[in-house]
Amino acid sequence: MISTVIPDIKKILYTTDLSENARYAFGYAAAIANRFDANITVLHVLQNMSPFADSLVMNVIGEKKWEELRKSNQQKVLDTVQERLEKFCDDTNRETPACDFITERVVIEVGNPVEEILRYVKKFDCDLVVMGAHGHGTIGDAMMGSTSRRVLRRCRKPVLVVRLPEKAGA
Repeated sequence: MISTVIPDIKKILYTTDLSENARYAFGYAAAIANRFDANITVLHVLQNMSPFADSLVMNVIGEKKWEELRKSNQQKVLDTVQERLEKFCDDTNRETPACDFITERVVIEVGNPVEEILRYVKKFDCDLVVMGAHGHGTIGDAMMGSTSRRVLRRCRKPVLVVRLPEKAGA
């Protein structure tokens, strides 16, 4: 028999793709953080190019040139995403001023989003994952979103998947 214990939520991993849905999901992460006096780690993962696409580009411009371009542009992309994430968090904190303390760190990774999310849950010993899900009509209802669905299936910690509310009259 499983005993009923109120969970102690102190570390929340909030994943974002910087979409409207992710912004909406951050409201839930902030509310839970306020309720439990928890900290939030914000994680954004830049998807790696597929090996096939990578090899196509390499064949066109050459391996050495591709590596140079990748290295020089990766930092620019990471800087841009970092700025957007910080603005995103600042805007959200302005809307809920009591949440100034909640964003513990902002992390940007390059890789497979599912694998990086699972890695960070383990790395920071998170108590809860909060993420948005994309759903577009009937097909969207059937397919919650491949990333959120795979994290939900594989994560050993609780996962809160937040959808955008339906529009009034829709």
